[in-house]
Amino acid sequence: MNRGPLPPVAPEVLAEAVENLTARLRKKLDAAIEGCAAGAVRGDDGAVTVRFGEDALVTLRPGPDGAVTVADQATCTCLLAPRCLHRAAALGAAPLADPDLLARPDPHPAPGSGPGSGPDAGVESSPASESSPESSPASEPASEPASEPASGADPASGPAGGSGAGLAPAPGSGVGSAADAGAAPGSEPELGPDPAPEVLTAAQRAAADALWRAAAEALAAGVTAGGAVVQAELLRAAHTARLAGLPRAEAATLRVVRGLRAARERSGGHRLADLTGAFRELLHTAGLLASGKAGPALTGTVRRAYRPGGSLRVYGLCREPVLSATGYGGVVTHLLAADGSRYSVSDVRPGGLARARGAGSASVALGGAALDHAGLARGGLRIAGATVSADGRLGAGRGVQATPLRGLPWTEDPVAALFALPAAEAVAARLAERDADPDGAEPALLGCEVEVVGAAGEDLLVREVRADAPLLRLRAAHPHPELPHTANLRRIAAHPGLLLRVLGRPDLDRAATLRPLAVGPVPGAEYTLRLPEEWLGRADLGYDVLQGGHFPPGAAEAAAPAAAEEPDVLADSPLWRVRRLLESGVAGGRRAVAEAARTTGPAAAYGPLRRAGFTAAAELATALAAEADRRPRDPFGRLTDPSPDAYAQAWLAASTHLAAAERSLVAASWSWGRSAPL
Repeated sequence: MNRGPLPPVAPEVLAEAVENLTARLRKKLDAAIEGCAAGAVRGDDGAVTVRFGEDALVTLRPGPDGAVTVADQATCTCLLAPRCLHRAAALGAAPLADPDLLARPDPHPAPGSGPGSGPDAGVESSPASESSPESSPASEPASEPASEPASGADPASGPAGGSGAGLAPAPGSGVGSAADAGAAPGSEPELGPDPAPEVLTAAQRAAADALWRAAAEALAAGVTAGGAVVQAELLRAAHTARLAGLPRAEAATLRVVRGLRAARERSGGHRLADLTGAFRELLHTAGLLASGKAGPALTGTVRRAYRPGGSLRVYGLCREPVLSATGYGGVVTHLLAADGSRYSVSDVRPGGLARARGAGSASVALGGAALDHAGLARGGLRIAGATVSADGRLGAGRGVQATPLRGLPWTEDPVAALFALPAAEAVAARLAERDADPDGAEPALLGCEVEVVGAAGEDLLVREVRADAPLLRLRAAHPHPELPHTANLRRIAAHPGLLLRVLGRPDLDRAATLRPLAVGPVPGAEYTLRLPEEWLGRADLGYDVLQGGHFPPGAAEAAAPAAAEEPDVLADSPLWRVRRLLESGVAGGRRAVAEAARTTGPAAAYGPLRRAGFTAAAELATALAAEADRRPRDPFGRLTDPSPDAYAQAWLAASTHLAAAERSLVAASWSWGRSAPL
């Protein structure tokens, strides 16, 4: 027998197992979960066993899809089974399965999106993402971009919390507003109109109301008290939301649960900011659904529908490895049509890192084209009978036919047009797209010509080749050490003054930050890259490894010089005070926010915000601190208002306003030059 990881478990199976425990056993659950994964043993038949002492042996038998999807697939030999602590602990230690990849029918199929809706219009199951992102080609757990298809929730995802453009009212409150991210730095975001309401069924509103309550309880508990029982309540509410036809709410809940798990396990990839954004997205979605103020896209879709796209000519831009926190790996190849439309071909399956590394040279399953992803990234396709999803993914329907074409270098149109627009204008367009559709796809790729300045830790600092351009930060799209992104950036940083063309995805949650996917030489420049002819003038940073011969002759590689960084307008703004308050609430729960309010008075804590013009931010933070400390009790010491709804609403209001204000600073950071004031 070989030791191996526990199989993924469907959220509803874990939720049911925890619900069946007695109150006494629930108190012991978190302690029982510790060490379960390390003691798992995988048998030759694929079953995984975990032993608890002499008399209890838990056996998990995953189904054909590799996950435990029904209660009967998890058994225990003890006398209390199946309502025993051992079985619940083994299930709680296992990773959560992506509901959209499990072999079960869509409870609310969209008209025309089923398998029989046409020979060319297929549907494809999609794991919820996770920008981070987990969701994303994944570099960070909360940020899973177009790596994993989204279940109507995340941008294939940008980072969680992208829906900060709306303020969700508490269920039944009837209050709602939308913060405009286009405000000038230092000014207050303006309030916009509510999205057009969508008629929801009574079951959907009830499911959303239950999800709001579970999310509010989890927020009040925080990471410190958000153990397996709190997570199980979220999972049960998420499953109810899925059955009611609210897949976006379910996906947002799963991101929160995974974030809580990563935080409690002190995972190296965990970021408190990502979990904060996930809570904001969940409360925003559940609140609007429960109040009946849902926009047309707020319910989400379970399956990605592919519609006929006619005949297309597409050309490869680059390929991007996909590595998700849920064990999926693969590749996404980005394509560009002659009219500038963006498309992609993805190949994401279970397999993790090994599959992400190998998929870069795997065959493209599209219309019988005799081409692999490496060839497609530097080639092209003529497609007849194309099927296309709403986010530009090309499907492999039965009627699709594809013929390879000669690839285009970055110096020829339509690809050259990507590098003609200043980065600040391109980012402004991406931010406008996010404001119009906060839950849309990942930000489109942008290109720019830059000059290498030096290293800043693991990042690369560059400056766009134009007058008064700001300093840009290139951060590895996938920081996994087995992928070459970080090593390639480190090698480039050793050549200050080098001119590059960079193609990447802007990080809309950080000041002037770009996640580069590919680089190439600048036409006509002497001190630039020297790439092999077969690479067609670009190197995919996730697959190609830059060597010394790829740099200008005579450029001796030395240790990457540390560059003098310009001030970070986002990190240096007084908004960090609100951010710290919100994140302390996520980490320590309601009690941590209340203690912070007692130790530091509102005038001292938020006076700098008012002096900088962030008056509403100061007032919202003060209101949050006051609400966290409001715990009225009767003469016998019992809470007279134990509901966390008001606290969750105050937290959401401050978080939504902060997200809008930070987006305006991010937009400004791309355009402020050397002499720009903070």
